[in-house]
Order: sequence, then C-alpha cells, then structure tokens
Amino acid sequence: MTVDRRRLLGIFGVGAAAAGCATAPEPPRAPGAPGTGGAVRFAHGVASGDPDATSVLLWTRISAAEDGQRLRWQVARDLAFGRIAAEGLTDTSRARDHTVKVVAEGLQPGTDYWYRFIAADGTGSPVGRTRTLPEVSSAEPVVLAVCSCSLHPNGLFNAYDAIARQETLHAVVHLGDYIYEYGAAPTDYGMVNGQRLNRIPEPPHEIVSLADYRARHAQYKADPDLQAAHARAPWIVVYDDHETTNDSFDVGAENHQPDEGDWAARKAVALKAWFEWMPIREPRADASLEAATYRSFRFGRSASLHMLETRLMARTKQLDYATDFYTAGPDGQPVADRVGFMAKLNDPSRRLLGEDQLAWLERDLAAAARAGTAWQVIGNQVVMARVTAPDFGALIPEATLNAVLASLPEERQQSIRSLISLFGQNVPLNLDAWDGYPAERERFYGAVRRARARPVVLAGDSHTFWVNRLADAAGADVGVEFGTTAITSPSPADSLGLPPAFANQAVNDANPEVAFIDFQPRGFVRLTLTPERARGELMAVSTILEKPYRLDVLKAWEVEAGPRGVTGPLRED
Repeated sequence: MTVDRRRLLGIFGVGAAAAGCATAPEPPRAPGAPGTGGAVRFAHGVASGDPDATSVLLWTRISAAEDGQRLRWQVARDLAFGRIAAEGLTDTSRARDHTVKVVAEGLQPGTDYWYRFIAADGTGSPVGRTRTLPEVSSAEPVVLAVCSCSLHPNGLFNAYDAIARQETLHAVVHLGDYIYEYGAAPTDYGMVNGQRLNRIPEPPHEIVSLADYRARHAQYKADPDLQAAHARAPWIVVYDDHETTNDSFDVGAENHQPDEGDWAARKAVALKAWFEWMPIREPRADASLEAATYRSFRFGRSASLHMLETRLMARTKQLDYATDFYTAGPDGQPVADRVGFMAKLNDPSRRLLGEDQLAWLERDLAAAARAGTAWQVIGNQVVMARVTAPDFGALIPEATLNAVLASLPEERQQSIRSLISLFGQNVPLNLDAWDGYPAERERFYGAVRRARARPVVLAGDSHTFWVNRLADAAGADVGVEFGTTAITSPSPADSLGLPPAFANQAVNDANPEVAFIDFQPRGFVRLTLTPERARGELMAVSTILEKPYRLDVLKAWEVEAGPRGVTGPLRED
C-alpha cells in the first residue's frame, strides 16, 4: 500500500475499532519435546504450509552458534507423539540463515496432525498443528482465515492471536505485507505507536540487504501471537509489496532510491529471505521465485484456491495522479488533462498478471470447475472491484473542511484541497489496485467466464474491510470479493478526524459494486465454504494497543452457488 495513497485517503479520518464480545479462551500452546536446553534454541516457533491431500511442508529455524546443524522432525496423529505418521532427518546451515524446510509425505487426506523438530543435542521445538487437504470427493465445509498487512511497530498482533484461537480452521491464507521495510525514525510509518508500545523495528533502518531482510523476518517471527497463529494451522502465503519495498512493480518500486543499489539485486535478496522464512514450498529448478508463488489447492468439492502473483513478475509501473493527470500549460504550469490520463489508464499494454500466469489461471479454474468444485477462490493481493473516488468537494461543507485542515501545515492543506478537486472528476480511488489496470481486469474476467468458474476473490493491501459484487465493463456479474482489513497496519483514513460513518457511506454511495466497506477495524476475514454457499465473516479486534482485546463478527455476508459459472445474490446475514 503506497505512502502517497495513505495521504490520499487521509481525508476519510477514522479511528480505532471497537468490538463487543468476550475475550476468547487461551489457545493451547503445547510444549516441545524434552531436551537439554543447550546451545540450540527454537526462538521463532514452527510453521506449516502448502498442504495437499497427502503431504505438507514443515518449517522452523534454529538459533545456534555453530554452522551445520542436523535435526529430526516428526509428524504424529496425537499430541503426545505416540502414533508417528512420518519422520526423518534434515540439515540446515548459515547459508539459509539456519531456517529449515521439509515436506512430510505419506499422510492421510483431511486429517489433523501434530509436528515438532528435535535438535541433535535433544532440544525440542514447540509443537505445531497442521492439516492435510481433503479428498477430491469430500463435501466437508472449509474454514479459512484470510489476513494481510501486519505492521509490527503499529500495534500488537491481537488478530493473529484471535486466529490461533479459532476452534475450526483448515488453513490461513495470507495475502501479503507480512513484513514492512521501514525504519525506526520517529516519522517512519507506524512509529508513533511503535514508540508507545516499544515495538522498534530491527534493524532500526530501512531494510535493503539480505542481512536486513533476514533480521526483520526474525523480529516478526519472534512475536508470540504470530507464532501461535502459525502453529494453529497450515498457511498458504503470497507476498505483496512490502516484503520487498513499497509499491513495487516488475522493474522498480516507489520506495527504492538510486542510492539503495540495484533494484534487481534488492528484489533478489528480499525474495531469498522471504522463501527462507516463509512456509512455502521451494520453487522447481526451472522456475523463478516469482513464478513459484502462483499455485493452486483443492479443498474437496467445496473449493479450490488459486494464489496469484501481482507484484514483481509482470506488473507495469503504477500511474500517479501527481505526474500522469496533468500536462504543462502554455505558461509551464500544470493543467489537468483527464482525457489524456484516461487514455493512459486504459492502455491495454498495462499488465498485472502477464500472459503466462493468466493462461495458467484459466486452465486451473476450468479444471476445478469441470471437477465439480463449487467455488474458485482467488488469493489476490489488491482490491479488484471498480471503486470510484467520491466527490468529497460536493459532500463536505466548506466550513467543516476548513476546520479539519486548520491544524495541518499549509502545504498539506493545499495537497488535500488539490486531491478533493481531483476526486471530483470521476477517477479511481486507488491506482495501485486493479482499478489502475482496467484492461487486465477485463482479461481476468474473460478467463473466469471461459472457465465457467464461480469466483470468490480475496483481497488484501487496503487496510479496509470490503464486500463487493464484481462486474465487468458491460455491467455483467462476474463474482464476489471479500477484502480483509489489516492485522495492525493503519487505516488509510486515520490521518484526519472526519466521522468514520461518513467516509464509509461516501464510498459506498459512489460505487454500485461496493456492498459494504469499513475503513476502521483491524482483524481478518473468516471464510466458510460449502458446495452450497460461501460465507464471509468480517472479524474485528477491539484494539491493537493493549491486551486483553475483544473479538466480534462485525458483519457476515453469504452468496449461494448458482448453476455452473454463476453466483447467486450476495446477502448480508
């Protein structure tokens, strides 16, 4: 999510969410195997990921002074490890930052397992719980926790703790911005709360080198709430931009400067650290790291899940209102040029997925639909719905606007007034989302239609809850979208003090595809899928600034499965 966009959306001005149910009980956090407690430690917990019907990837990291460590891993049907289902030995070293990945094979479909690692000196890891995917004929309900955007300094990971407490959970789908790259200066993103909570980024500067990215991942995975969420269920992950740096695209990024070295080199070390530290299967020898992130999963007859890569492989550079909406007038001053801007925006050469990924997606969607899978869930980083910026100039009384702006620096006042004027010209709210790539969105919708898929699109990045009814350029229904808010990252509407209800209503009223929006809460989406319906519950935590917190179902929406390739009405429950 862009720094500029946070300023752009700041006119919405909402505060922290409040929710209203009792705190959930403490989730089980089982101890590891007994050991000597020697030089080896498992300071970053355990994780599992990328399950299929007979295998799952297991992850951990050891903290050890010596290079070259051998570990035993075990997978069991019971928490006491009396019924071992798979085990083996594996090695790690400094070359991969002492992270460990193994694939446990020969498992049973649709089954819960417990797993652990044991170092050569007998030190045991924490115990994790995982689950294989069901058989293709299974009609059991599937429950997914969908999350994104966890800015460590800005708040406590209460939403991760809430995920760890879920009684029924088959997988966690993380849509990116798992880490952030910013430093610890008082003006850096999230550092007002970071100083208040003593959550100071490590290292305390913007991360650029391989050692930097590894250290930042280590800090995040030292958090006990994040460890608990990883230990609760397998994760299916993809990166967004902040795993490299803000507003990244195929050949650059908004937050990569010339004095920070070569972009390709920075991207390479960021991805190396991400693959080391995340529970994702390693790429094939003939595949790039970027291509290894788009992949599919089959949850029986209830759903298939298709994870997209929309950042580093094919994305064309984002348009920018400051430079792309204006041309130079006769006197050299910038003049608004909406016609020229819309021509740039609708240029069919602008890409997000690229030809290879789009062709793969259509094939996998079609295969899942032919197999009778009810829902084709799309794990996608950014909001797909068409969202036009409201005409705030017509909605906000001048006296109210003047009062809000009075406390801001003069240059900030001018930028917001310019933004309000711009928004009055029927333009997209967010150029970093699919709205910045409308031709690619139509290509995506064409692939969905040809595959006769029934899509449920998941979106992160926006730090906002969304429920959207997707439609193509001709207005024909395509599917539905559930956008998750952030785990902790600030609301894009936090910087000014306008009422949250006003901001939500303004966006909702201006956009027929938006069924529901709330900029205010932090939390996650709980998605339940059966062959008959898809239900999205917007799960909000009451605070990210302290414990205990409360968890509430803010809203719940359902959609029924129609004939093949058709979704029924989207209804609030």
